Amino acid sequence: MKLVFKFGGTSLADGERIKHAAELVAKYLGENKIAVVCSAMGDTTDNLIDALEAALSGDKKKIDELLSELCNLHFEAVKKAVSIDKIREEVYSKISENIENLRQVLYSIYYLREATPRTRDYVLSFGERMSTRIMYGALESLGVDAKYLTGGEAGIVTDSSFGEAVPIMETTLKLVRERVGGLLDKNITPVITGFIGVNEDGVITTLGRGGSDYTATLIAHGISADEVWLWSDVDGLMTSDPRIVNDAKVIPEISFEEAMEMALFGAKGLHPRALEPARMGKIKVRIKNTFNPSAPGTLISETAKAFDSIVKAVLLVKDVAMITLRGSSVVGRAGTAGRILSELGRLGVNVMMISQSVSESAMSFIVKRRLSNLAVSELENEFVKTGLLKEIECEPDVVVVAVVGEGMRGTPGVASRVFGAVAKRGINIRMIAQGSSELNISFVVKERDGVEAVRAVHEEYGLGGLKS
Repeated sequence: MKLVFKFGGTSLADGERIKHAAELVAKYLGENKIAVVCSAMGDTTDNLIDALEAALSGDKKKIDELLSELCNLHFEAVKKAVSIDKIREEVYSKISENIENLRQVLYSIYYLREATPRTRDYVLSFGERMSTRIMYGALESLGVDAKYLTGGEAGIVTDSSFGEAVPIMETTLKLVRERVGGLLDKNITPVITGFIGVNEDGVITTLGRGGSDYTATLIAHGISADEVWLWSDVDGLMTSDPRIVNDAKVIPEISFEEAMEMALFGAKGLHPRALEPARMGKIKVRIKNTFNPSAPGTLISETAKAFDSIVKAVLLVKDVAMITLRGSSVVGRAGTAGRILSELGRLGVNVMMISQSVSESAMSFIVKRRLSNLAVSELENEFVKTGLLKEIECEPDVVVVAVVGEGMRGTPGVASRVFGAVAKRGINIRMIAQGSSELNISFVVKERDGVEAVRAVHEEYGLGGLKS
C-alpha cells in the first residue's frame, strides 16, 4: 500500500520518541511505500511564540534563554535518535544553521519591535524544520533511503494568508504528485515538514495550528495514497474525554462527516481542515497511538460501519463565552445579523454557535473566551451607541456540550432524550443549536454543570458499551 504517516508533537517529544517513530516507519516499509510528515517536537511551537513575544517586548535575555533551550532540546534529540556518526554530524550542522538563522531574525524583531505576519510564519516554521531533520537522520541511521523536504519543496503552494494559509489545490496536487510521488517511485522515503508551505513567490507560509495533519492529507491526496495514519498519544477518537467520563471508549469506525463534526468541537488527535483532502481523494484516515501501535485505533472513511448507538460521541468545549444581543429596533430589519457577523469576522472572532429568537429581538452566539471582551467592546461601539441594539450581555462562565452521530439524522426524539437526560440531573440549558445536517446537537450550560451534562448524555446512549 501507499501510506502517509504523520507524527504529532508528543510522538516526537524527545530523541527516544523520534527513534521509536522512525522504527515504526522502518517496520511498515517492508510491505508499503511511506511518506512521512512531522510536527515540531513537543512544545517547540509554543516556545517559538514565546521567543517572538520576548523579541517584541525587548527582552533579549529571554530570547537567548529560549534559543539555548531549543538548541539543547534538539541537540539532545539528535544524540539519542541518530546513531551513525556521519549522519549525526550532518544533522547537527543543519540544526546549528537553523538556530543561527532563527537568532538573526529574532534579534531583528528585537531591534525593530515589530513582526509582520510573514515574519511570524518564518519564525514558527523552524520547529518543523528541525524535528523533520532529526527524523530524516533517524531513518537514515536505520538504513532507510530517506529524503528531507520542506512543505514547499514537497509542493505545498498556498495563498499569502500568513498564519492560516490556504493551499492552492490544483498547483499543490500537481507538484506533490511529481515531487513526492516521484521519490516514492524510486523507493525513497520522503520526510516532510508539516505545518508549512510557500506562497507563489516562494515565501514561507503556515497552515495554522494543527496544520501538520492538513499537510499529511494534502500529501496523501497528491500521491493518491491508500491511507493516512495520524500518529499521536491517544488510541483513537473517543466517545468522550476519558478524563471526565470513566467508561469512554475508542470509536472503531466513523464517517468523514462525523469526524469533521468532532474535529470542529476539538476532538483530540484531529484537525478540522485536515479531513477534506482525504475525503476528496477517497483516502481512509486512521488515528493511531505511537505508544500503543498494535491498537487498531479509529478508522475514518466514507463507508464506516454503523453502530447500535444513534450517538457516537459527546464532547465538552471549554474556554468559551456566550454573548447575547437584545434590541427591538432590529426586528424585521434585513441584514442586521449579517452586519454583526461581519464585524466579528473583521476582528478575527470566530462564531462557534449561533441562535436567534423567532421575534428577532435577541441573538446569542458562542466565541472563544479570550476574545469575548474584544467582541463586546467593538459591538457596543458599533451597535449599542448607535441605538441599533439595546444591550449586550456576556456570560464567560459557560461551556458547550456537543452531541455527534450520523444516526441522529432522521431519527425522531433524539433532542428529547438528550435534553431529558440533562434535565434529570437538574441542569439548565442556556442555548441550543442544531445544524441542518442533523449530525450534531449542541447546547450551552453553566461551566459548573458541563462535566455532569456530558456524563448524562454519554450514559443515556450507553456509549460506555459501544458495539458494532
